[in-house]
Amino acid sequence: MKAQNIFYRKHFLLIGLLIATILLYVATRIYPGGSQIDKNSIGFDWGNNYLCNLFDPKAVNGENNPSQYWAITGMSIICSSFGYFFFDFSKKINSKKVANAIKFSGIASMFFAFLIVTPYHNQMIITSSFLALISIIYITIYVFKSRLYFFKVLCILCLSSLFVCNYVYYSKIYLEYLPILQKIALFLSVLWIILLHYFTSKSDFGSIFLAGNKK
Repeated sequence: MKAQNIFYRKHFLLIGLLIATILLYVATRIYPGGSQIDKNSIGFDWGNNYLCNLFDPKAVNGENNPSQYWAITGMSIICSSFGYFFFDFSKKINSKKVANAIKFSGIASMFFAFLIVTPYHNQMIITSSFLALISIIYITIYVFKSRLYFFKVLCILCLSSLFVCNYVYYSKIYLEYLPILQKIALFLSVLWIILLHYFTSKSDFGSIFLAGNKK
């Protein structure tokens, strides 16, 4: 029993993300149709549909959306898994203040991220993005002060993809590419989280202190 508990704690993140991926994939398969390019298209278009299209009670083409419940369930598991990552990763940081910032900002950001499935979609994106950025920047600073050279590149890619998505979303420039950019950013975020979870330890950050924050 103890061995099983250790296994589930170690792989909770990966199991959650795998289940969420399956649920979201099922949602894309049963999505009726309609996209930002063609309201009469059939099925989910990976290049022109946003993932948030899966959360609406009506598809873009006006039909009832049976994918809604699959997608919302998958989203809840993704947010729970990401929240667990921030909670668990914070234990690797030697500064209590920074660890709390990563933990609480990360968990709060995932709470608001889940609420994008509600009619308050736009407001929740702003709130969750701001809170997530706090955690991500702190993690990135610690990674850059470590000897984790591969993760430095990965952090840059992850932050860049999130910046580009937000820039396109709010500026409306090249908006037609946002569905693709959104999925690239999600993939990089998932990759970033999984690799940080499995291939870093407290010893990687053990001797790192931020200026003026040594407690």
